[in-house]
Amino acid sequence: MTTQNTVYACIDGLATTHAVVDGAAWAAQRLGAPLALLHVLQQPEPLPPVGDYSGVIGMGAQDLLLERLNTLDEERTRLAREAARRMMEQARLRVPESAAGALQILLRQGDLTDALLECEPSARLFVLGSNRQATSPRKLRLDHRVESVVRQVRQPVLVMTRPDFSAPGSFVVAYDGSATAHHAIEAVARSPLLRGMPGLLAMASEATPQAQKHLDEAQALLGQAGFEVGTQFVAGPPEEAIPALMEKRGDALLVLGAYGHSRIRQLIVGSTTTALLRLCSVPMLVLR
Repeated sequence: MTTQNTVYACIDGLATTHAVVDGAAWAAQRLGAPLALLHVLQQPEPLPPVGDYSGVIGMGAQDLLLERLNTLDEERTRLAREAARRMMEQARLRVPESAAGALQILLRQGDLTDALLECEPSARLFVLGSNRQATSPRKLRLDHRVESVVRQVRQPVLVMTRPDFSAPGSFVVAYDGSATAHHAIEAVARSPLLRGMPGLLAMASEATPQAQKHLDEAQALLGQAGFEVGTQFVAGPPEEAIPALMEKRGDALLVLGAYGHSRIRQLIVGSTTTALLRLCSVPMLVLR
């Protein structure tokens, strides 16, 4: 039986790569788990098709052109593999000696989400970078690979949004009293990843008796597991209130439940999980 124990750092060579490696090494140490560096080579875009011009340029010239195109395609693949090898070697050098002994270096080809689903039976945590683009601070677009992974894998995902990673000194749970948020609280209580850190349960809601009851129950559950956590109501919709709160918290890690509503509702009104992944600039731990 395969043990779900490995922390997978998903390396892509983009701006957040160093943060992914450093964050994964930190998580592996906290969890007492082995670390794997994983890079997925995307299939290269196909070269433009060559029509049958043999009647115009001659059959021999047509064959020579096709042969050269095949050679070019093979060269592109070879160069991509060589670049991946060098990138993985640089990533390996960032791994602390304490984690290097059991380190795995994995190279796959295809789609990132498919590769992670294949790794999931042995995974305890996936770490990946969100390389977001923006035309303005309010028009950030979520990396589609991150959303695909978070929607489809069942294991926790730690998302890096900055080029550098610093070990968090505290954590904030975006809590709304839903079943999904409650499952996230249970996952935090079971895991050693955040143990010993001060925490905060933040609810974007009016301070009604029912909302306070939900917060008190979640606080009690974490308290029984040995966590010291406070509670706070924040004004405004969560996609505005939570990012603003995290900006004030400095080195805190944000904990989210993943996609608690139906896909139909998400398509109509959007998803709070997606909005927070898009707008927050701190490391985020997404839990099922």
